[in-house]
Amino acid sequence: MWKTRAAVVGVIAAAAFLAAAEFAALFLGGSGSPLVAVGGAVIDLAPPGAKDLMVSLFGTGDKIALFVLMIVIVGSVSGGAGVLERRRPAAGAVVFAIGGVLSLLAVTTRSGSGTLDGAPTVIGVAAAIIVLRVLTARLRRWERVADVPTRAHDGDDTSTTDRRGPAVTSAGTARRSFLVWGVTTAALAVVVGGASRLGTATMQAAVAARRAIRLPTPASAAPAVPSGASLDVTGITPVITSNDAFYRIDTALRVPSVDPAQWKLRIHGAVDREVEITWDELLALPLEEHVATMSCVSNEVGGDLIGTAKWLGHPIRELLARASPHDSADMVLSTSVDGFTAGTPLDVLQDAGTAALLAVGMNGEPLPPEHGFPVRMVVPGLYGYVSATKWVTDLEVTRFADAEGYWTPRGWSERGPVKLESRIDVPRAGATVQAGSTVAVAGVAWQPHTGVKGVQVRVDDGAWQDATLAESISADTWRQWVWRWTPTKGSHRLQVRAISADGAVQTSVERPPAPNGATGWHEVTVTAA
Repeated sequence: MWKTRAAVVGVIAAAAFLAAAEFAALFLGGSGSPLVAVGGAVIDLAPPGAKDLMVSLFGTGDKIALFVLMIVIVGSVSGGAGVLERRRPAAGAVVFAIGGVLSLLAVTTRSGSGTLDGAPTVIGVAAAIIVLRVLTARLRRWERVADVPTRAHDGDDTSTTDRRGPAVTSAGTARRSFLVWGVTTAALAVVVGGASRLGTATMQAAVAARRAIRLPTPASAAPAVPSGASLDVTGITPVITSNDAFYRIDTALRVPSVDPAQWKLRIHGAVDREVEITWDELLALPLEEHVATMSCVSNEVGGDLIGTAKWLGHPIRELLARASPHDSADMVLSTSVDGFTAGTPLDVLQDAGTAALLAVGMNGEPLPPEHGFPVRMVVPGLYGYVSATKWVTDLEVTRFADAEGYWTPRGWSERGPVKLESRIDVPRAGATVQAGSTVAVAGVAWQPHTGVKGVQVRVDDGAWQDATLAESISADTWRQWVWRWTPTKGSHRLQVRAISADGAVQTSVERPPAPNGATGWHEVTVTAA
């Protein structure tokens, strides 16, 4: 029983560590959180394929899954530290000290870390060791008193005298002392830690600043979405994805909080002149609206890590023209405030036919924090890992031979053009449809920057049938499609393929997302009854 109690002491000490560290990070700007730093280090050090596995298993909940895994590991280690401390005084404290050193390394080696970012970790370790020592001392006292004999001989071999009173009273006092201290400390850690996490997420100046922003009227507004771009089919993906439904895949465990008044973008490297622009200067430039589909390279065939939105921003090519890149350059390395980097082909960003934007708005409002507020990159035709840098603060003009983005050394291709893909939204896999009735088989198809001109569906390896396409918004967006089917009774396999605007047919070759995007035909099996 004592091992269980000692393990609980260790877990409470770990909770005290996290609560104290998060509380300190709140007052120091939130950037020194050891939980976020260690989680970021785990992501950075994870072997190739680990990201794909997490995304395939948990989708956009990959960060929550990582946090849960971290909590399980921390709980196990801290429980063991509590047992060690009970057996051998100071041994458990050493475990927490080692954990603190590792956390400190994770915090101080993060991109953009400041001189005070390590302070929350130090404060957290101190709190954990104090709680560990205090609760362990009370646990030992309780166990020591509980071991006092409760009955003793009074010299008469035939009778005994009950002497439990003082011993029971002492044991009860020690037990209550341990429980009061333990429960109070645990409750305080939960309240303080939870409030601190909430505070860092909601009490930043950037949140208030975003609410106050009124985006300027675009100099070039996007044409209205044609009424014919949206098919009247129940269950089909909306042609425009709402902000709250838009997928989010990035390396930030905590959404960066950037005050637009402090934001600025620097363009430098292989250029004739460096350029620096502030938030107010960016908003004063002519802004353009453009509807574009974006997708994650981790998207499986038939997956939902894709969305279409109306973006507002200034053309990146115009800012690059100010800097005048050298002829030898072929890549722009963009950097986020949290240290993420992406390598984008320079010629794509300079192309007048590519609506590559330094975006400030999404679907008529300032960028949501989780989608890059205040400024992000949007580059139609490229997967996000090589182009869609959120919270962007730096553009370095360079060469692919001299620099590489975050994912390239982790096994992903240095260039990531979006592949021709299509998806069946309805009927869902495993659905039952009515035999003899007219069933709408519908979904979306895309190849941003190239466009889609045709979609075909087939049943049970039969002949390909042409689907009806919704009206196109532009070559940079997906298109809805529908094919009407009258099924016969039984189980049927439906497959779909797309044809791009330049005549290419979607490949049937099945490949995983790594290293540059999944391929293959999406299929679903349904039953007609």
